[in-house]
Amino acid sequence: MIRVDMTVDAKGLSCPMPIVKTKKAINDLQPGQVLEVQATDKGSKADIKAWAESTGHQYLGTIEEGNVLKHYIRKASDHETKGEATYSHVISNEQLAEKINDDSVVIIDVREPAEYAFGHIPGAISIPLGELEDRIHELPKNKTIYVVCRTGTRSDLAAQKLTEKGFTNVWNVVPGMSKWEGPLDTAQS
Repeated sequence: MIRVDMTVDAKGLSCPMPIVKTKKAINDLQPGQVLEVQATDKGSKADIKAWAESTGHQYLGTIEEGNVLKHYIRKASDHETKGEATYSHVISNEQLAEKINDDSVVIIDVREPAEYAFGHIPGAISIPLGELEDRIHELPKNKTIYVVCRTGTRSDLAAQKLTEKGFTNVWNVVPGMSKWEGPLDTAQS
């Protein structure tokens, strides 16, 4: 049994809301206290883990109970926390739409497979955020990489991760697929 100091209900909410609720709740905890975030969005596991790593809070793990994911995060002390970074290289949906057929670019879609299947940018590679670290070797370091998700939150975390791993030309696409008006592919590749 995991002892928790606060529980947040993010069931039925999709990205970025589980992260938004987590950020708000963690501010009300004391260092060392544990937050439980209950969510049904499958992408929340990778999102919350990546957010915790980027801010210095400790991601303890996730337990699945039926269709509910229970995420556990330990609040860091002030000297453990990192100021939450926002990735500085940002490109708009409209700017990306002009580059879709450019051979010198790679578009990575870090949403969950179901989100990708129901519509993605033509030619985009599906690498869910939770798989990025294990699949990073699939990406060419000599090309410009554009990272897209539903709202720009997961892609921000992914862009930071790629830069940490030595990629030098990485761009976060904002506001992402929630407002994408360019060409859409629904083929399940």
